[in-house]
Amino acid sequence: MTMAPPFEEREILFRDFAKALFKSDMDALYRVVTPDFLWLYHDGVAVTKSLSGGDAIGAHLAEQKILFSVQRFYEVRYHHLPETTFMTFRVSETVAGSGELREQRGIEHYTFRDGRIATKDVYRKPAL
Repeated sequence: MTMAPPFEEREILFRDFAKALFKSDMDALYRVVTPDFLWLYHDGVAVTKSLSGGDAIGAHLAEQKILFSVQRFYEVRYHHLPETTFMTFRVSETVAGSGELREQRGIEHYTFRDGRIATKDVYRKPAL
């Protein structure tokens, strides 16, 4: 088992990871994740996905941009443990086709290998 990066290095990884996802920049993404990075995703409604590889991740990001006219994450907090990191958050979304507003809360679990992010496991559910 390889050690996770120090907390300060993780903050830089997560900053660069978020920028790459926001821009749908797979080259930038794969500078901070492992070559076999795996993103497991459950959206709290009906969608469960396992994303592996730049094509699958890029397609997912493109689908999200079509599905939601607005998607805003807030109350984002990282919780670093020695070998793993959890991120808690809330997200407001507006469904593009219907105008439906969705409020969800979620948690993401990250693992690391060789100084990079190896997995992202996302669980979301409607906020009460």
